[in-house]
Amino acid sequence: MPEILIYTTNICPYCIMAKRLLDKKGALYTEINVDGKPSLREEMMRKTNRRTVPQIYIGTFHVGGFDELHALEQQKKLDGLLA
Repeated sequence: MPEILIYTTNICPYCIMAKRLLDKKGALYTEINVDGKPSLREEMMRKTNRRTVPQIYIGTFHVGGFDELHALEQQKKLDGLLA
C-alpha cells in the first residue's frame, strides 16, 4: 500500500469524511494537522497550490480534497490507487 498523507484541521467536516473513507478502506495514513501551525499550512499550500483542507496524497499522486477522493471511490478507482 502506498504512503498516504492527509493535511487536515480539527473542525473540518470534509477532513473527517475523508479519514472515515480511508479508514473504511483499511488504509493507513499520516495526518498533518495544520491548525495553529502557519509553517505547515504554508508547506501544504506550496505543495498543493490550494488553501483548503483536506489535501490528500496517495503516494506521489495528489488526489485533492474529499470531493476528489469520493469521486475516485464512486468511479471504482480508489482501490487501485490504494493497492
